[in-house]
Amino acid sequence: MRDAAFTVYAFLRLGFKDEAAAFMHWIEEYASKHVHPEDPGAVVFTIAGDNKLVEQTLDHWEGYRESGPVRIGNAAVAQFQGDIYGELMDALYLSNKYVSPTSYDVWVKVRARLEWICEHWQLPDAGIWEMRNRQEHFVYSKVMNWVALDRGLRLADKRALPADRAKWLRERDRIYEEVMSKGWNEKRHAFTQFYGSEDLDASLLIMPLVFFMAPTDPRMISTINAIRKKPKDGGLASDSLVYRYPPQARIDGLPGAEGTFNMCSFWLVEALTRASAGIPEKLDEAKLLFERVLGYANHLGLYSEQTGPQGEALGNFPQAFTHLALISAAFNLDRMLGSQV
Repeated sequence: MRDAAFTVYAFLRLGFKDEAAAFMHWIEEYASKHVHPEDPGAVVFTIAGDNKLVEQTLDHWEGYRESGPVRIGNAAVAQFQGDIYGELMDALYLSNKYVSPTSYDVWVKVRARLEWICEHWQLPDAGIWEMRNRQEHFVYSKVMNWVALDRGLRLADKRALPADRAKWLRERDRIYEEVMSKGWNEKRHAFTQFYGSEDLDASLLIMPLVFFMAPTDPRMISTINAIRKKPKDGGLASDSLVYRYPPQARIDGLPGAEGTFNMCSFWLVEALTRASAGIPEKLDEAKLLFERVLGYANHLGLYSEQTGPQGEALGNFPQAFTHLALISAAFNLDRMLGSQV
C-alpha cells in the first residue's frame, strides 16, 4: 500500500493523470472489498487483491551470490505498519486535487479509517522498515499518522465533506506535540528512529517533504546535518549515499551486511532542495549530491534497493521505491533550479 501511494504521486508529477486515476480506482476497489473499519488493514497484497502471502524459505536455493535465504511470500502481511494511512491519504488528496473529485461513497470509507486512526495512532508498530523483531513508537509512523489526519481535514474542507473536524484536528495536533517532545533527542540534536532511541533514521528526511515541518526549521536542519555525518561519527552518509539507519547495530534482527538505501539518498537530495528556499547554498549541495547518486545507477539508469560498499547493487532490483524517490527529487530540484533563471 505504501509503494502504491508513492506511485500515484510519481504519476501525477510526471503528468500521467489517467494512470494515477486508474491506480487510485484500483486501490479504492481493493479497500471496498478487503478493508474493514475495525481492522488495521493489510500492508501488502497480491495483484488479485488478496493477502494470502504466507512466507516460505527455499533452502535448496543459495540465492544470488549466496545471498540467501531465498523467500517467497512475505511475513510483513501480518504486521501492523501504522504509517500506510498517511501515504494513502496524501495520494487521495493529490488525486482529488489534480485528477478528479473524491466521491461521497469513497469518502465514507476514508472517514471511517480516519476515525480509526484517532483511536489507534498511539499504538507501536513495525514501522516503514518492517522490523521483524520488535514494535516501537517509530517517529516516521507518527508523522504519517499526522499526515493522514491533516490531509483528511484538508480534503473535507476542500469538498465541504461531512467530518468530525474538531476531533481530527485535536488528534492531529496531539501527534505533532508528541513527535516534537518524544521524537526529538536533545543529546543527538536530531529526530531519532523511535521514542527513547538515540539512533538516527533517514526516513525522517520525509518530514519537510510532507509539510510536517518547515524545511528550514532549526530542528530539521540539525537532523539533516546529523544524518550527513559519516557512520563512524554517528551519521548515516557514505560518499553521498545514505544508510536508512545505523548499519552496525542491526536492530532489525536480520543477519548480513546492510548497504546504503537509495531511496533515502534521494530523500536527502529533496530535503536539501526544499531547504534551499531559505538557505540558498543548500541548492548547490543538493545538485552535487544528486549528480553523485546518479552515478550509482546501472547502464540502463536503473537502481536496486541498496548500494553496497563497492558500488554493487543489493536487494530488490529494480526497486520501485528508489525510482519514485528519484522522480520526486528530480522534479523538485529542477523546479528550484528553474526559478533561479
